[in-house]
Amino acid sequence: QVQLVESGGGLVQAGGSLRLSCAASVTISSLNIMAWYCQAPGKQRELVASVTKDGKTNYADSVKGRFSISRDNAMNTVYLQLNSLKPEDSAVYYCNAKRLLTSYWGQGTQVTVSS
Repeated sequence: QVQLVESGGGLVQAGGSLRLSCAASVTISSLNIMAWYCQAPGKQRELVASVTKDGKTNYADSVKGRFSISRDNAMNTVYLQLNSLKPEDSAVYYCNAKRLLTSYWGQGTQVTVSS
């Protein structure tokens, strides 16, 4: 079983920055992919960014150049740096981890961007 605990969400003005953290209960080097998803009210959950155990990253087009995902294997933590935030970035952000055929989710952290 993998437990994921997110933190770092909050209220920020447009143009501001936040850093989200996702602490895992296991060694993250054992996880194939770690990712961040977001879900706004009335919308489907969608991929924001992902990073493989080899360090390859992938981003949604809407966040390229503004968000950055990174992993700290020593701390068993994955980060999502959110810069140049826009009101449309407001959502609950969820951490996700995949190991073999199993996917694990955190409880989510709210990000609200005011205009």
